[in-house]
Amino acid sequence: MSPVRQPGRVRGRDANGSDRSRGVLWAPRRAAWWTAALFMVGSACFVVAPIPAYLRWVGASADGATFFVGSVFFTSAAALQWRTAIRTEPTATTTPPRWNRLGAGEDHDLDWWSSGVQLLGTLFFNATTWRALTTAVASTSYDRVVWRPDAYGSVCFLVSGYLAYLHVTGGPFRRPPRSREGAVASVNLFGCVAFGLAALAGYVLPASGELLSLPVTNAATCVGALAFLLGAALLLPQATEASTGHREG
Repeated sequence: MSPVRQPGRVRGRDANGSDRSRGVLWAPRRAAWWTAALFMVGSACFVVAPIPAYLRWVGASADGATFFVGSVFFTSAAALQWRTAIRTEPTATTTPPRWNRLGAGEDHDLDWWSSGVQLLGTLFFNATTWRALTTAVASTSYDRVVWRPDAYGSVCFLVSGYLAYLHVTGGPFRRPPRSREGAVASVNLFGCVAFGLAALAGYVLPASGELLSLPVTNAATCVGALAFLLGAALLLPQATEASTGHREG
């Protein structure tokens, strides 16, 4: 999940000129607020669904449905974020960074690609969570119809998270700024890596018909979703700032 960037957004500033939250977390008329809120709900679903105790409590069908519902919330949020990215006016830089091979060195290009790849990844997760509702792990088609879309979705998230990180840091080897956007980009990239690990551990071994490591899959999915939940929560104050405060000059 890449940081939500708003054209002409509003911020509060302290005496040192740094950003500060205004403590307002309710702005349902803003697309950015819905993006953050939808990501939070989707992340929460992916936090609880891998927990064995939750599976025992609700049963396999409800647990699978939780994953699917969470993926739908992810897709809804990603679609809103991509819509915001394509409607934002690009701002060209005077000297295009050498590391940016995706466009003309514009932040807009990275934002567009990150949001678009992220949306594609959520669609893969829609497919894998839906098919997992009716496809048993022991099925010979599990790797093809469930694991592969999950792996593709995880790769998309990794690419999206990395592009969002570049968007915020300005370079592949630079540290993120000590700001909300820097924290969101770092936390979300960590979550993308965790989802990638979960996909690797979720591969079904042909010889035994069992997952490579179910505990790692569950733990990495839960940790990655927690990271996404934190990243979305950090976005809420930013998403509501345009409703209060003064316009950034």
